[in-house]
Amino acid sequence: MRERSKLRALEPTPVLGELDRLCDMEEGRLAGKVFWDQEIYEQELEKIFARCWLFVAHESQLPNPGDYLTTTMGEDEVLVVRQRDGSIKAFLNACPHRGNKVCFAEAGNARGFICNYHGWSFGPDGALRGVHESDIYEESDFDKSQHGLREVAQIDSYKGLVFATFDPEAPSLREYLGEITWYLDALLDNDEGGTEFVGGCIRSTIECNWKLAAENFVADILHAGWTHDSAARAMLGGPVAKVSDFPESYQVNWNGHGYEFALDFVGNAAVLGERAINKYLHLHRPSAEERLGAFRASMIGAVSSSTIFPNFSFLPGQNTVRVWQPRGPNKIDLYTWVIVNKNAPEEIKEMWRKGAMMTFSPTGVFEMDDGENWEYCTKTSRGAVTRYQDLYIGLGMNTKVEEPEIPGNVFKGQINEANARAYYQRWKDLLQAESWDDVPDRNGKMK
Repeated sequence: MRERSKLRALEPTPVLGELDRLCDMEEGRLAGKVFWDQEIYEQELEKIFARCWLFVAHESQLPNPGDYLTTTMGEDEVLVVRQRDGSIKAFLNACPHRGNKVCFAEAGNARGFICNYHGWSFGPDGALRGVHESDIYEESDFDKSQHGLREVAQIDSYKGLVFATFDPEAPSLREYLGEITWYLDALLDNDEGGTEFVGGCIRSTIECNWKLAAENFVADILHAGWTHDSAARAMLGGPVAKVSDFPESYQVNWNGHGYEFALDFVGNAAVLGERAINKYLHLHRPSAEERLGAFRASMIGAVSSSTIFPNFSFLPGQNTVRVWQPRGPNKIDLYTWVIVNKNAPEEIKEMWRKGAMMTFSPTGVFEMDDGENWEYCTKTSRGAVTRYQDLYIGLGMNTKVEEPEIPGNVFKGQINEANARAYYQRWKDLLQAESWDDVPDRNGKMK
């Protein structure tokens, strides 16, 4: 396939000149306009979603050659396909003739893909194999090799998670993820068999800005003790422990990615209401500790959450993985999966799947709480006065600690907004940068 031109960046607009006013993380201050403005959203699609590494699949979803799934990168529809040689490729799910979708199914196995409009057919490798009325094309000196499906610029995986980027100049995936992988391994690499997704993809729609959901998972345990108190009591059958009482908890971040956690081992897992899951985790702990060390073994199942910038989040313990797919400044499609250790007993995997449906699904006891809050946080930001109201993101200023044994920017105390400040600073830096070379490395510089 021919090489594609570099992504075109949007021209600077008046709203970008406002960013220093709208987002000042040195003061812990943010304006609601960033959750509502269409112009800001268009810049996000160009400078964040067309530039960053985005999650597109778990390798377990594509076990065989020809297996495929459809997803989105920002609002660009994408087709992810396992190749004959075992590699994975991703393409725009758009025919290069008139732009029609070439695959309408969510997942399956296929020898190729055919556009409904004019009969262009493509192989699993994206190459154009045939066209309707081919002799007419031949008379026009048509070169099929120049008209395959547009491939993403880079694709790579980290311990089963497949990411892609449209930007050929983006840093490597390992460089992009940086030191946050040390913490992700508590979920992804606590067992020699690795992980897999079980069940299908839970899809729902929430009328909120995508950043509110991502921020909630990167930094906001504070809401849980209030928003989710009644649901947690119902699931646990009694009072809920206060996170502020945990003797050891942290927020850590790295270039906008963040992980907030305690070391209580099974706090998140407990609210699923399945004692067998807690028993499995306790029996598994010695081998996990041997593999990861005592510190990270204590993170497994604990009260925690994480976001990989910009829109890929985890809820360890409850073991849900989700992508906040943007659909405008005030709407998201939420894609949710359940991730488990591949070697876990089948009955334990099924308990996790059912637990996810009960807690974090469209009718789940926790997700309904969150969705309502995010929707109203978004809707209030449309007001001409309200959109410029300062929103406070200053909890935990100057709580950074030096912990030589654990990597990244480390902040003491899980009830903190250090990760939120790092997240919005990364967001702002990307919007203001013309290329990756212009994106500052702020590790070690956030308060």
